[in-house]
Amino acid sequence: MEKLVIIPTYNEKDNIRNIIDAVFALRQNFHILIVDDGSPDGTGNIVRNLQQSHSGELFLVERSGKQGLGTAYIHGFKWALEKGYQYIFEMDADFSHSPADLNRLYDACAKEGGDVSVGSRYVKGGKTENWPWDRAVLSYGASVYVRFVTWIRVKDATAGFVCYKRQVLEAINLDAIRFVGYAFQIEMKFTAWKLGFKIKEVPITFKDRKEGYSKMSKGIIKEGVLGVLKIQWESLFRKYERRVRNSE
Repeated sequence: MEKLVIIPTYNEKDNIRNIIDAVFALRQNFHILIVDDGSPDGTGNIVRNLQQSHSGELFLVERSGKQGLGTAYIHGFKWALEKGYQYIFEMDADFSHSPADLNRLYDACAKEGGDVSVGSRYVKGGKTENWPWDRAVLSYGASVYVRFVTWIRVKDATAGFVCYKRQVLEAINLDAIRFVGYAFQIEMKFTAWKLGFKIKEVPITFKDRKEGYSKMSKGIIKEGVLGVLKIQWESLFRKYERRVRNSE
């Protein structure tokens, strides 16, 4: 029981069975936790049915209503720590992240000295496919903006395909992570970086979803733009210290 992949879902009935099957087809002892925000399309029911053939390796947490990507991951992180997992992954349900790359993210942390590994679109070898030009420009512009404002040495700070070593999540005060949308990914990486953890970027090909619909909204984009400014401003007055687990 070493590796857990957390997949937040809302209305992913068209993708959820296939993404679960693809992760287990790797046969690399990945467990999966689905955090579903009360999907009215029956995503949770599909997962429950699949649990019958994946006992002890497929788990489901169902929450009432949409509570945001960030809170879904925080819930999953705490669950993973309680269960003793050593490597905890974030991944989308829509195949924009290739399950085959999970092994590369794992190796970057387990074998290559990383504390956090990021599936990156913007390092050498990384790219995007099937994106409309406006979204590609927005995404790349956001990555440049984040680096300019925060000085973080990560080229794809908004990426949502990530592996964390257990020690990183234990050291971060997860209850202090405030953002729930676009800025959540930035805040987590920024905090890990400020705490002195090593972040390695692994080139990936990010593919636009084929099934379902994007959860991006104007509110999420606004949170990202203003959130980055807030993260950097508050960091100027904050002392970053690694949390000592069980010290409370």
